Amino acid sequence: MPEIRFLPSGIVVEAAAGTSLLEAARASGLELDSPCGGKGTCGKCIVRIVSGDADSESLGTLSRTVVAEGYVLACATRILGTPLVVEIPERSGWKGGQFTDAEEDLALVSRELLPTRWEFEPLAMKWLLDVSEPKRDEGLSDLDRLTRSFRKDWGKGEVFYPLSVIRKVADALRAEAGRVTVSLIRDGDTFRIIDVEPGDRTSRHWGLAIDIGTTTIAVQLVFLPLARPVGTRNDYNAQVSCGLDVISRINYARTPARLEELRGLALGTINALIGQVCGAHGVKPEEVANAVVAGNPTMTHLVLGLKPEYLRLDPYTPTASALPYLTAREVGIGINPESWVYFCPSVGSYVGGDITAGILCTSLVDPAAKEAEGTLSLFIDIGTNGEIVIGNHDFLMTCACSAGPAFEGGGIDCGMRAAVGAIERVRVDPETGSPAVWTVGNEKPRGICGSGMICLLSDLYLTGWMDGQGRLARDRPSPAIEVEGRRARYLLAPAEESATGKPLYITETDIDNIIRAKAAIYSACSMILGKLGLGFGDLGHLYIAGGFGRFLDIGQAIVLGLLPDLPRDRFTYLGNSSLTGAYMVLVSRDFKERMEEAADRMTYIDLGAESEYMDHYTASLFIPHTDLGRFPTVAAAKRKAR
Repeated sequence: MPEIRFLPSGIVVEAAAGTSLLEAARASGLELDSPCGGKGTCGKCIVRIVSGDADSESLGTLSRTVVAEGYVLACATRILGTPLVVEIPERSGWKGGQFTDAEEDLALVSRELLPTRWEFEPLAMKWLLDVSEPKRDEGLSDLDRLTRSFRKDWGKGEVFYPLSVIRKVADALRAEAGRVTVSLIRDGDTFRIIDVEPGDRTSRHWGLAIDIGTTTIAVQLVFLPLARPVGTRNDYNAQVSCGLDVISRINYARTPARLEELRGLALGTINALIGQVCGAHGVKPEEVANAVVAGNPTMTHLVLGLKPEYLRLDPYTPTASALPYLTAREVGIGINPESWVYFCPSVGSYVGGDITAGILCTSLVDPAAKEAEGTLSLFIDIGTNGEIVIGNHDFLMTCACSAGPAFEGGGIDCGMRAAVGAIERVRVDPETGSPAVWTVGNEKPRGICGSGMICLLSDLYLTGWMDGQGRLARDRPSPAIEVEGRRARYLLAPAEESATGKPLYITETDIDNIIRAKAAIYSACSMILGKLGLGFGDLGHLYIAGGFGRFLDIGQAIVLGLLPDLPRDRFTYLGNSSLTGAYMVLVSRDFKERMEEAADRMTYIDLGAESEYMDHYTASLFIPHTDLGRFPTVAAAKRKAR
């Protein structure tokens, strides 16, 4: 088999003829971005062939000039029978990251909605026992005596011990004269003993809240006796190299080997974060007694190695919505192997545990808010998917729309994640049309992230340098607007001012992608309200969740037409409500039951089966909307700008 040498790492791998460069790179442990899942459509897995011959079909996605310089798409290039030297460009968009702060997210949730001290009852508990010494005439085993002592406090429910715990019992009972600490999971009248330790170990009691997002993963370490978060770590989900959105990942997972690859990538990220947060606080991962996981249905399927294909095929059926008792050993999460890993339940094929956990952060499921039963609330989680819940204590309706990866930088020529160097804010000079930009980390710009794009389009529209269809102005000259034939692009930074040494710009095609993304979310909200005979004005509260939503400017999002034109005091930021909701479930059995009850009464609306959805969507393909009467404050701002 021919050898492939990758630069600048110097890694050499052998690969059979016909293997793609993308597969060869991943086989050698190198990571290449392939947001489209290796279909050759995103143009992100660019490499340069330094020497050797390969069979490439990159022309079309890449220009003839670029291909002539040796650049190819790794996914569209297959190895022939000769050695190759391949250069992998520096991977951008991974340094730093604009992650939400979990402690700040908790502060965003109304104190009345968080579990109170009398509601603290974690799913995992530690219990101190004094077990009697063995007696010759009793005929009781060590396990019999331990169980009898346990039942004195907990009654006669069924008690289960895994073999790994049974192996510890004899020595644990004799180490400190029968004084032991048992770690247990209480599930109704069933008790699962997950650890037995000699002496009083009740002060070493930890749990994890885990949010598995399509783009990012967050892990929060919680001290369970006080229900106190002690640390959080975030990172990009390593699966993003195989696809930016859930459909790309479902397509990528079409073989058992690729499904296992995606599972390993997600678990690798989770376990690395567990190691970091535990290490920073002097906790051994095996001391963690419970983990609560919230994620959308696709992420849940992938991390468990469940075939996700049927989520995207009519009738869009998940393998499981509510999962049975699973141990950390079975799942592959690096904590106490016998710990319970609880997955928050899904509702439909695209509304998952991140949403059922997230609505715990709202008044939608708060028993104390029942005196305001008539108040209608809307919950929106903005990400690569837009998930929506609307209702009050009488009913809950939910749906999901495919916003696509535009808000995460996907499908945008110079788009990137909200990492260091990402343009996050733009101001357009109303006279010249020239931009002033601010970046994450105050470094030279490398690209533009979602919040930056919304800011830019809002300003371009209000200053008159872009019309409602997303078409840049051609009737007056601007040094920032470059017209090429029937298309134009907006220059954000010239080559000499960018970190990449190349000009950064946003094209009218990019703008169209952003308009389509915002239209998907707004039209889904509009349609579900219409089914109830209601409008946005009937909403008392509008909750915005998601890592992207945390950095969203409400006013700019309204100008774009992403959010409805409502008084600003009706909007509430929730940050990463998925992680916060997972924390609530981790520390309170009552909140777990509250979430499960809400999931049971949610009515799931499949937008694909709703013919009027396309009418709402088409009407939203304009900034802010084809019906400007829906956006009176934007109309007023536009008149004032003139």
